[in-house]
Amino acid sequence: MWQTVLEVELKVKVPSLDPVREQLVRRHAQFRGKVHEHDIYYNAPHRDFGVTDEAVRVRYTDDHAVVTYKGPKISKFGLKAREELNFAVESGETFETMLDRLGFLKTREVNKWRENYSLGTASISLDNVDGLGTFAEIEVITANESDNPTDRIAKIAQEIGVEGEPILESYLELLMAKKPADRP
Repeated sequence: MWQTVLEVELKVKVPSLDPVREQLVRRHAQFRGKVHEHDIYYNAPHRDFGVTDEAVRVRYTDDHAVVTYKGPKISKFGLKAREELNFAVESGETFETMLDRLGFLKTREVNKWRENYSLGTASISLDNVDGLGTFAEIEVITANESDNPTDRIAKIAQEIGVEGEPILESYLELLMAKKPADRP
């Protein structure tokens, strides 16, 4: 049986990743590795994802490719929450060719270097994003829309020194707002 899973996250721009990293180490967060993520976003031929607030992306990391569909944001938690469906593909390039043949258009690319940590049931990412700077993300996955993880996320943010206004836009949206992608 299919179950909807929501990704609820707090994203904050931080001046430096070092103080957050130090707090994570002090709190015995588990380091899950560092990875370069190269994301390629597509827009559908039958609807504009910029209007529907959806996303389709092919993510390349050091050793594999993952395709992701992100549903429209849900604002009931006061943070960024959305349905996310992921699956690995044997060849990201082949999948991109299939999208091209189906009429999907490449929208934008996002490059980031991410350090991954876990602290209890939360995932914490320290990101350095080309063209945007440094960010800390605290993410909790919930399978129940009535489960509100915002208090848990706020507590973790306070413990690791992540302060500031939550950023509800994706890195893609932030980059597109900064400089529209070149159009063919």
